[in-house]
Amino acid sequence: MINEATLAESIRRLRQGERATLAQAMTLVESRHPRHQALSTQLLDAIMPYCGNTLRLGVTGTPGAGKSTFLEAFGMLLIREGLKVAVIAVDPSSPVTGGSILGDKTRMNDLARAEAAFIRPVPSSGHLGGASQRARELMLLCEAAGYDVVIVETVGVGQSETEVARMVDCFISLQIAGGGDDLQGIKKGLMEVADLIVINKDDGDNHTNVAIARHMYESALHILRRKYDEWQPRVLTCSALEKRGIDEIWHAIIDFKTALTASGRLQQVRQQQSVEWLRKQTEEEVLNHLFANEDFDRYYRQTLLAVKNNTLSPRTGLRQLSEFIQTQYFD
Repeated sequence: MINEATLAESIRRLRQGERATLAQAMTLVESRHPRHQALSTQLLDAIMPYCGNTLRLGVTGTPGAGKSTFLEAFGMLLIREGLKVAVIAVDPSSPVTGGSILGDKTRMNDLARAEAAFIRPVPSSGHLGGASQRARELMLLCEAAGYDVVIVETVGVGQSETEVARMVDCFISLQIAGGGDDLQGIKKGLMEVADLIVINKDDGDNHTNVAIARHMYESALHILRRKYDEWQPRVLTCSALEKRGIDEIWHAIIDFKTALTASGRLQQVRQQQSVEWLRKQTEEEVLNHLFANEDFDRYYRQTLLAVKNNTLSPRTGLRQLSEFIQTQYFD
């Protein structure tokens, strides 16, 4: 385990790409213990100069889209290209059962055993924001450890798509055709954040359905305003099971990176992501401090009850809470 005495040596080993040290660093960063938090802050500060040279990818898709099979085929392709690959699986646990929605890494057998790959699940325990924060920090650890490509994977439910899109360079939405819900899959929010849409399972008797779905997605993309002036989102097809079309996806990702790097957009996006991350974490930290104050917590609960019972309007409740905060902290 990393501690104060071994921190400098652990950073050196992390920079050398030692997998065991990377796993220990991730465990430290994920810990909520105050002493571990202070130590992980030192660790993250120390590795920042070594971060930023990695390609950050986001992959999302509804359950059944074949993400594990796709990531296995895609990751092994990158390894054959001589690249090191890390997969961070952000798992928005079921809000009903609390169970895992994503499959575990045993579904990516070859990739999990590859020396040039590293897979780490990040359970959210129902709180996706916290999981996203940890995923971002784990991504930085992977970059410091020398991984060339870091893939953040999540299920395409709720806010997971936008959360992932806010921390990566290129966002890939994995879809399937022939399920009878292709039109429902064309959500405006998804289309606005996707840089590539990949229709998987283009195999067997599914070719016609895939062709129809591809046309639908392409038509929808041309109607919407582009996310970036430098890039028209593409719709690609593949069969992860048969390992067909995977190289075309990689070439499209390279085209995306080349276009945004040449214009300086990629650097701007990363800077904005860092600023947004700090802003969001500041808001959460301020709220945590507020609710740690027993007087505020009590007053908030009283106000909440009054609003719930219709004896106070939400606007008045907000004004009263604001006045309470002003009196307690700023007057």
